[in-house]
Amino acid sequence: MKQLIECVPNISEGRDENIIKQVTDVVETVEGVRLIDVDPGKATNRTVITFVGEPEAACEAAFRVVKKASELIDMSKHSGAHPRFGATDVCPLVPVSNITMKETVEYARKLGKRIGGELGIPVYNYEFAAFTDERKNLANCRAGEYEGLKEKLNNPHWKPDWGPAGFNENVVRTGVTAVSARNFLVAYNVNLNTTSTRRANAIAFDVRERGRTKREGNPLTGKIVKDENGKPVMIPGMLKAVKAIGWFIEEYGVAQISMNLTDITVTAVHEAFDAVVKSADSRGIRVTGSELVGVIPLKAMLDAGKHYLRKQKRSTGISDREIIKIAVKSLGLDELGPFDPDKNIIEYILEDKSKRKLVDMTIADFANETASESPAPGGGSIAATMGALGASLGTMVANLSSHKRGWDDRWEEFSDWAEKGKHYQDELLKMVDEDTNAFNKIMDAFGLPKKSKEDKAARHKAIQDATKYAIEVPYKVMELCYGSMEVNKAMAEIGNPNSVSDAGVGAIAALAGVKGAYLNVKINTGDLDDKTFVKEILAKAKDIMGKAAQKQKEILDIVDGKM
Repeated sequence: MKQLIECVPNISEGRDENIIKQVTDVVETVEGVRLIDVDPGKATNRTVITFVGEPEAACEAAFRVVKKASELIDMSKHSGAHPRFGATDVCPLVPVSNITMKETVEYARKLGKRIGGELGIPVYNYEFAAFTDERKNLANCRAGEYEGLKEKLNNPHWKPDWGPAGFNENVVRTGVTAVSARNFLVAYNVNLNTTSTRRANAIAFDVRERGRTKREGNPLTGKIVKDENGKPVMIPGMLKAVKAIGWFIEEYGVAQISMNLTDITVTAVHEAFDAVVKSADSRGIRVTGSELVGVIPLKAMLDAGKHYLRKQKRSTGISDREIIKIAVKSLGLDELGPFDPDKNIIEYILEDKSKRKLVDMTIADFANETASESPAPGGGSIAATMGALGASLGTMVANLSSHKRGWDDRWEEFSDWAEKGKHYQDELLKMVDEDTNAFNKIMDAFGLPKKSKEDKAARHKAIQDATKYAIEVPYKVMELCYGSMEVNKAMAEIGNPNSVSDAGVGAIAALAGVKGAYLNVKINTGDLDDKTFVKEILAKAKDIMGKAAQKQKEILDIVDGKM
């Protein structure tokens, strides 16, 4: 799966629409990056830009934003309510999917180095990307703001991590940029059946990390308790990495708990929701729903859906769309307006809807496409399809078993099997299109020019690389089909006996997938120069063939014995 990061540069311009448009337009000049949101503020004279893409592409877009902002914004003439010290004031990178914070930190530091070196803009790395503890806090890096930069940059202690250490003519105009790696922040509001801001705030103080001020005697009117330094003593709230206040929303006529979940790996959306429900209930108030502001990673929605399915003792091995539906209904995300996964979930926003996927076709369309005179989709895609259907049957039996009357104490056991089956199903569905993509890569390679000696060498290498990939894809299909048979065997042995035949059909489909993919491995090996690779992969493929045939026999013997 693709690695994705979110980038949220804040530029010091919120009033001039022409400048804002010129800066945001450069984001869309980078292939593989999607501009998600542009949020200008006139009072703050600041615009928050949000885009998502693969790491290299997102960093390239970030660099272009910083460059364009430095050309259009003169910090010596800037004023606004928000703290700032640069034309691009901050530029955080946020891991979204399939990428670690450690990897994101490396990208943030690499981006900072490039901004400093190529644009001559001083850069501080902060939060997870900071090189020292003191610089983790953005407030420390930005202390003194733009007006204090001359003194700050001349102080050896505050030498920038990258770029010039002086208030030169360029820096007078551009100011300083802070680049970070931080966790995903979710802006999230929970709706209450009250109009009281005071009661909403009481709930907010219960749940937020900072909590509430400690008082002597009466918790509302008593004297504030202070520490030895004269600072108020705080009673911590229920949730870490959560900021919250209560407010009244005229548009909806209700009070809300407005929260910033600053690290959803520490406190997830569903955990924040449940905590508000608990606090509200203790105060005689009911939560009626919630509202997502902006976008959210797919994993956060799946985690929420699975959390509520487990509370219901229901299987979590169902489709992602069904899990999301459970999350939306459980959190009441559609109370104030529709929640559209394709517009609110980052990974779905980034899907290229213009490309027609085989797996998105109807069965009739897929069959007709296969039957046409076009050579693709062919046997490899069909093999992956058979494997996916075989895995689907095993998953179905697991889900039926999890929901079987009288087997309530075994729901979790079967839910685990359904999750395994769903994994194989999802991976094999990806292979349906990937096998056709692999074939197309070969065709593209054969279409390369071959006029010069260099052309011929490059073309030959491209053909060999594409051929090797066209062997690796069906081999992966073989591995996945064989792996999925574990689920069908378990369901034949311990699953709902009324569905034992389905487990048998699943095993037959899985073996058909193995055999079909093997033929595609074998036919492509004849054109590969690397005979050592050919020998090794054919040996491994034959081994899978033998084991899969044996596994199918074992499953069908169990099925026959129970029918």
